[in-house]
Amino acid sequence: MNTEPIGSIPRPLPLLHAIAAFRSERITRDVLDEEYAKALRDTLQRFAETGSPIITDGEQTKPSFATYPLGGLENLAPDGVVIPFADGHKRQLPLLTKGPFRYAVHAGAYTRSARLNATLPIKQAVISASALSLLYPSSAIADYPHDAFVADLINEAEADIRDALDAGAVVVQIDFTEARLSLKLDPSGKLLRSFIDLNNQVLDRFTSEERQRIGVHVCPGGDFDSTHSADVSYAGLLPDLFQTNVGRFYLQMASEPDRPATLRIVKNVMKPDHLVFIGVIDPINPIIETAEHVRSRVLEAASILPPERLGTTDDCGFAPFADDTSTARDTAFSKIRARVEGTKLAAEELGLASTR
Repeated sequence: MNTEPIGSIPRPLPLLHAIAAFRSERITRDVLDEEYAKALRDTLQRFAETGSPIITDGEQTKPSFATYPLGGLENLAPDGVVIPFADGHKRQLPLLTKGPFRYAVHAGAYTRSARLNATLPIKQAVISASALSLLYPSSAIADYPHDAFVADLINEAEADIRDALDAGAVVVQIDFTEARLSLKLDPSGKLLRSFIDLNNQVLDRFTSEERQRIGVHVCPGGDFDSTHSADVSYAGLLPDLFQTNVGRFYLQMASEPDRPATLRIVKNVMKPDHLVFIGVIDPINPIIETAEHVRSRVLEAASILPPERLGTTDDCGFAPFADDTSTARDTAFSKIRARVEGTKLAAEELGLASTR
């Protein structure tokens, strides 16, 4: 039975202190880069110690899961789309001020850095084209119409995924956290379907074999132990989500209030070639799950979904934004170990191959 992480791990405090010191010009870039390198090496080692068969770089060197392609771009303003969270805090995307739109960084750079020190297969998370489509302002940019922006965005999103695959990522995960949020903004589902259509325009550029190594992740957000759309039902999301042209789906499930009902919807919409990874770990819950707790969640899912098409994951990343210190680093790795061990227990009970 497959088990994979979602991505982000809380950054070590020395790294967070170094980032703050660099921003206030108290240390040089070389000193900051050394702290990034230390955090990356420590993350890869600690991931391996959990028994994880597939690991990530923990997004240690990304400013956030969403904005990593934008660092250093000069055609952005700070006053973009605002994402409100249930506890009252907000995150804000930048706004594009002129064309053309290009990524400053592609995800393969993170994959290559991780592979220099990793002994295990690397999974790479990328941001969805639909999330970055929100950078374009509601009023058109002079000499850069929306259609031209979308064409550039599709090209860049394709290059981002392809670069990660070419760099050696065994799996590429598209973070699509705005999927559930879109139903809060537009309950009709029109916005959601436009997002999926845009993402599929990117995915249509890959072969069927490549798409089996590409997945999409959805959750109601997870930042400072708060969510942005947990009050939105999965029922309106899943039928459209499973029209996304990927082979793997990563679904927040551990924190879902009615898992059996949601799993039955998944059963009805999944296709024979899909792998479905259900969340068995709740990153924003401070209680550390036990392996036995994870096993129970897996067996519950396997009673509804085909066990041979089932995998496990975490509901969300543990620190999608670099400054999120709401979960301790040790807690995150303890939860990951519980996922790995609990999945193995469930696989043995189901008579399936051990985790891979």
